[in-house]
Amino acid sequence: MTRNDTSDAPPDAATTHAWTALGGDPALLERVAYRPVSGGLPARLPVAELARATVGVCSLAAAELGARRSGGAVPAVRVDEGAVATAFVSERHLRIDGRKPTNFAPLSGFWRAADGWVRTHANYPHHRARLLTALGLPAHSGPDDLAAALAGRPARAVQETVYAAGGLAVAVARPGESEIPLAGLPLIESRRIGEGAARPLPETPLPAHGPMSGPTSGVLPTSGVLPTSGVLPASGVLPASGVRVLDLTRVIAGPVATRTLALLGADVLRVDSPRLPEDPDAHADTGFGKRSTALDLAAPEGRRTVEALLADADVVITGYRPGALDRFGLAPDALLERHPGLIVAQLCAWGWSGPWAGRRGFDSLVQAATGIAAIEADADPDAGGRPGVLPAQALDHGTGYLLAAAVLRALTERQETGGGRHLRFSLAGTASWLMRGIAPAPLGRRADGPAHDPAPWLAETASDLGKLRYARSPVGFPVGSPDGPPVWSRPPGRLGADEPRWL
Repeated sequence: MTRNDTSDAPPDAATTHAWTALGGDPALLERVAYRPVSGGLPARLPVAELARATVGVCSLAAAELGARRSGGAVPAVRVDEGAVATAFVSERHLRIDGRKPTNFAPLSGFWRAADGWVRTHANYPHHRARLLTALGLPAHSGPDDLAAALAGRPARAVQETVYAAGGLAVAVARPGESEIPLAGLPLIESRRIGEGAARPLPETPLPAHGPMSGPTSGVLPTSGVLPTSGVLPASGVLPASGVRVLDLTRVIAGPVATRTLALLGADVLRVDSPRLPEDPDAHADTGFGKRSTALDLAAPEGRRTVEALLADADVVITGYRPGALDRFGLAPDALLERHPGLIVAQLCAWGWSGPWAGRRGFDSLVQAATGIAAIEADADPDAGGRPGVLPAQALDHGTGYLLAAAVLRALTERQETGGGRHLRFSLAGTASWLMRGIAPAPLGRRADGPAHDPAPWLAETASDLGKLRYARSPVGFPVGSPDGPPVWSRPPGRLGADEPRWL
């Protein structure tokens, strides 16, 4: 069982469950330790337990891959819960030349409906426009206009009207209910595709760690305390060195996974459509260690470029609705038929089957629809039963670390057995695990007490985007490692500014 720095701490069932779902060797669980923190990610639901478990299994998977490549034993790793609590709200700690980004637009939030509450998501201009169009509101409408339009309509009618128009709104589930069935939603789906010889990774002599490189970069710690993050194998080469990852994800969950793989040495190339806008502040938070290019997959030239990248890729990660990329030849079975041995990982919001599978979704909407918002509702009578939120976009961040862990484990298994891998995740599956599969830790291990101080886990760097303050990675490092933690090899650059090629 996993252990904690406190000798009397109970076994960590959440880490055990996640590692088992990843197909990991149960004997390795004793190699994970946690350094507790008070006041981190307080909630009614066991968010702190989910957060540390997802980072814990990601750290263990990185250590396992590093050991497999170096030929040594899997080292013990320690995860600091202070680093985890800080990283799970990395988008809130981000500063760009001192500016604090806006995480939610004015028309994103909870609104009273005639028979309950509605949660909207209108951060992107096209989603805002579709929301207003669906409700018959003019383009210049503000929060008061939206509130008035929703107050007299049933919540589910709003949900269906807005979704039919391509917008995003969900009826907030009442206490003890869920808008989607949670029973049977898996945390992780994994299958091996095909047979083949073992596929060793290249012995790429990348440095284990060092300052960010680039014409305008450099690490400027905000504290004299170096966070204990990053996994270093005994060989001094990062676990994912030489791994090529094609990143077709957006917003938080997928980019957190690929940001983590980049920290661990992977060459990550993010691909975005020039016709689909992305929030540049979100990219500033999750773009560390990666390169970014723009390709139009609807154009023949873009398709040819992606196919050339796929020919040399080890991993493809997608974060779009089920089937959204199939017309571009990126369906998992089609990819694996053309490129045997590829690891294909997919992420969606609502799960891979059922009436909601094809719908757009974000962490905040999944919280609302699954009953999380009702559980975390404000207990203050003056609040009128207003729905609540988790202390972090924990479904996004947690799923991101699980996804990275699954890719690392798939790389380890492919070293021995060959063949391709197909991995699937959903925010709803992670929500189900949070609500139904994790027991809160005993009182002494809960996130109670004074507020968590994030300062030791924050740093600054220059970049092409400006001076960035950011949260360091929480991925745990081997106990007693003489090399210390790695940092990302580069800060985020401008979205779409890099050439579509591998390093």
